[in-house]
Amino acid sequence: MSDDLKYNLRGVSAAKEDVHAAIKNLDKGLFPNAFSKVFPDLIDNDPDKCLLMSSDGSGTKSILAYLYSSETGDNSVWRGIAQDALVMNLDDLICTGASGPFLYTSILNRNKNLISGEVIAEIIEGNRLFIEKLNDHGIPVVYTGGETADVGDLVRTITVDGSMMTKMSRNNVVNNEIKVGDVIVGIASFGQAKYEEEYNSGIGSNGLTSARHDVLSKYYGEKYPESVDPNTDESVVYEGKHRLTEEIENTGISVGKALLSPTRTYAPLLKNIVSEKVPVNAIIHCTGGGQSKVLHFMSKNTVIKDNLFDAPPVFNLIQTSSGADPKEMYQVFNMGQRLEFYLDAQYAEVIIDAAGDLGMVAQVVGRVEESADPKVIVRKEDIEVFYS
Repeated sequence: MSDDLKYNLRGVSAAKEDVHAAIKNLDKGLFPNAFSKVFPDLIDNDPDKCLLMSSDGSGTKSILAYLYSSETGDNSVWRGIAQDALVMNLDDLICTGASGPFLYTSILNRNKNLISGEVIAEIIEGNRLFIEKLNDHGIPVVYTGGETADVGDLVRTITVDGSMMTKMSRNNVVNNEIKVGDVIVGIASFGQAKYEEEYNSGIGSNGLTSARHDVLSKYYGEKYPESVDPNTDESVVYEGKHRLTEEIENTGISVGKALLSPTRTYAPLLKNIVSEKVPVNAIIHCTGGGQSKVLHFMSKNTVIKDNLFDAPPVFNLIQTSSGADPKEMYQVFNMGQRLEFYLDAQYAEVIIDAAGDLGMVAQVVGRVEESADPKVIVRKEDIEVFYS
């Protein structure tokens, strides 16, 4: 079965073609190439300021938390889901050059018959604790509360989403002007940053539908039928052989903890880069679309990534379980790199050193070459894949 067909049968899309088609006629804001949409300052009508807003969430990662907490009784994993939703908003805004303060609203839709008040409390506490940590690291975030709705007729388990807003100077907006000759500095999504409490697998919050069904065994579909859309073709439901509590070979980490590893925030690093005014041409958050994400911010030229990190164990587990080809893996998952800077080579070491100061691995992963049409080429050992 082709990867595209499997994705369609599961009701998801790696490239979100239908979404991009639906929004193609919308206004792109003051800075069309910025990572997040930029609006005029509609509050104070200050011509030097602008507003940014983001809405995102943890996606189907919340189903993994549901399975894990149901199996083990450990509800603390829901705190990581809260972090996932917040980071997917925060890091998008900071990639645009914003430094805060940020206002964050949490949006939870649950099936009350399956998701207890204890779970809701863990998510809210997760928001509080993570925001407290961000504030301690100089990232000013204000938790404004939010909405928790009991909508069991609409939601099978729970969705954990959020919205974030900030105001900034128009002069500080990064408008993603990728140039021929730029080098690409990639920041690892795995390891343990100085502000993280444990090893991060690097999984992030993208591709979890694929990962869940390809890695986990039929046991979960049989015991927790509510974790699957009943319209999904049975042939692509929980096709793997693993249990959540199994250890990934030679890692000391369980399958469940690896898949549920909270999405790393790069906010402390981005704050330092912005405040030190390092001249970057573009900042790309490699979320939906993985290593092809940058295509949304290019009209020409070729991005060549030929020195990416070796994929950490969680992605090897997914690829071994799914048999997915490299093109799908590098488009669905970040494969160990979820943030990249495009800039003149003379400034690369500044980014690498700044990441190292925070305990993160960084390196030059590629470059930009001239071409008439936008393309991305990923080369890794004997792998070469193209996106356009």
